[in-house]
Amino acid sequence: MPFGATLLPDGGTLFRLWAPSCRAVDLELQTRQDGASRRMNCLESGWHELKVADAVAGTGYQFRVPSTMSRSLLVPDPASRRNTDVHGESTVVDPGAYRWVNEGWCGRPWPDLVLYELHIGTFTPQGTFAAAGERLADLAALGITALQLMPVAAFPGTRSWGYDGVLQYAPASAYGEPDDLKALVDTAHSLGMVVLLDVVYNHFGPEGNYLHAYCPQFFNPAHQTPWGAAINFDGESCRTVRDFFVHNALFWIEEYRFDGLRLDAVHAMRDSSDCHIVCEISNALQRGPGQSRHVHVALENNANEARYLARDAGGRPVYATAQWDDDVHHALHVITTREDDGYYADYSTQPLIRLGRSLAEGFAYQGEYSVFRRKVRGQPSGRLPPGAFVGFLQNHDMVGNRAFGERISEIADARLLPAAYVCLLLAPQVPMLFMGEEFAASTPFLYFCDFGKDLAQSVADGRRREFSRFSAFTEESQRALIPDPNAESTWSRSKLRWAERDQPLHRERLAFIGELLQLRQRYLSPKLGFMTHGGEFAVDGQVLRVQWPFHDGALWQLLVHFGDLAVSVPARPAGNVIYARGVHEHSSGEVILEAGAAEVRLSPGAAEVGLEPGR
Repeated sequence: MPFGATLLPDGGTLFRLWAPSCRAVDLELQTRQDGASRRMNCLESGWHELKVADAVAGTGYQFRVPSTMSRSLLVPDPASRRNTDVHGESTVVDPGAYRWVNEGWCGRPWPDLVLYELHIGTFTPQGTFAAAGERLADLAALGITALQLMPVAAFPGTRSWGYDGVLQYAPASAYGEPDDLKALVDTAHSLGMVVLLDVVYNHFGPEGNYLHAYCPQFFNPAHQTPWGAAINFDGESCRTVRDFFVHNALFWIEEYRFDGLRLDAVHAMRDSSDCHIVCEISNALQRGPGQSRHVHVALENNANEARYLARDAGGRPVYATAQWDDDVHHALHVITTREDDGYYADYSTQPLIRLGRSLAEGFAYQGEYSVFRRKVRGQPSGRLPPGAFVGFLQNHDMVGNRAFGERISEIADARLLPAAYVCLLLAPQVPMLFMGEEFAASTPFLYFCDFGKDLAQSVADGRRREFSRFSAFTEESQRALIPDPNAESTWSRSKLRWAERDQPLHRERLAFIGELLQLRQRYLSPKLGFMTHGGEFAVDGQVLRVQWPFHDGALWQLLVHFGDLAVSVPARPAGNVIYARGVHEHSSGEVILEAGAAEVRLSPGAAEVGLEPGR
């Protein structure tokens, strides 16, 4: 790795820092008795480096750089492998010290996956990597085959969602040591579970990022984002910046043996290069570790761009493996809750058609005009396989960006929610559950952080202002009830209560989710790798039908009724019933669907007539 501190084979450590605007950089080794600085060698292209013969693993260090605010500034290594505090000293780490148990792990194919998004700090009462590892057997027994960790890169304070990280190579010390994270990955692999990591390459957090002070080349003011100047992926000196993130992606996959990455908000990664940074990162992972094991790249991209999801002639991803499908969530949310504030307004008209199209073709918006965004949104996606999309009913954003962090179980029509889970878990898209969703956790998931005093007040005020455009928060007294993100109680209230799993209502949800996952694993997962394109859908009133073809001509068929009253429909097609709920056959041959009814069939397909899309 060209960045950071590297232990040398013959002893000692090589320290490197890219700081093109600094004519001189000093290295300060905190373990040296004299505490003296050492001037680093200034090389071409803005690099400063120094070999130190007596620096070993565990050595603390910082860089002293020139500063406009004072004579000098002491900063951590931006590529530090370990930092107790993002403002303090970095530590030399031996990346080969951990002894892996599952040396032969090669991962799992993407269609096998059922994702489970979790936040380390609130997943368990302890909020550590080690404690999380102790709960994984329960998830594996349920049918979860993949973890997706919210970002763990070092952040200011002791609590954070992780999207304000500033040291991209250092696991947050609040969760444990680097080897604790490796042990968590190792434990998951021993249970047959894939582990993906959420990484944030579109901005640095607002506190603890010193790059602006001594390395402005990391940013490109020609592109502005909600967080200020964009990261420099396409301006002068961008090559080293791009390398920083490409190597970070490789670092997590190779050094920590993650099975893939989820790239946060790629729509905010401003890059006009011929090869977008998303494509370069994906290619680096495929050409490197992806040659010997399964390595996956999932994207968050609210622009609904299908271009990153292209497949080659063999059906393999050219760039990214899959993308989070907001359209599935938004449509299901509107259908089950009747909410239409904010971006849900785009789904308040014809929500079943939006849902049907997103389940059948990937995106509901494939170039149509979005009223909420006031512009067209999306690209055609129907020719992509269903596995190119990740469906979900909840995630950290959709729960945590609510004022009070309510989960879907608290706000949805209880009659319709089971049908929504059938759409999620028995459709060919790769499904994702949010931690605690499997047992209908009663705890909220709130937005929380731990910034310094001045920034903390600004964040709290800003969050309350954001909600002023919602009808429920037009009055200041209403907004004052929104929890303070910086209060420790906001974070502690978000921790899962695992004992709830044994209580009747929660146990019932857990059994229901487990049943659907067993059916998915038995009947659907083995066929998903052969699905090369989407399906078709039709809407009749509040009844939705979706069908997807398999390579052998068989059809996977979904029938759901989201209306308030029971309705009758013509006799169902031939085939094996995989799952049915609230579906009754009348003596006349008609089929009665109760509110929230759902049925899934596996039909021969040869004699089936294609459905006319319900547009």
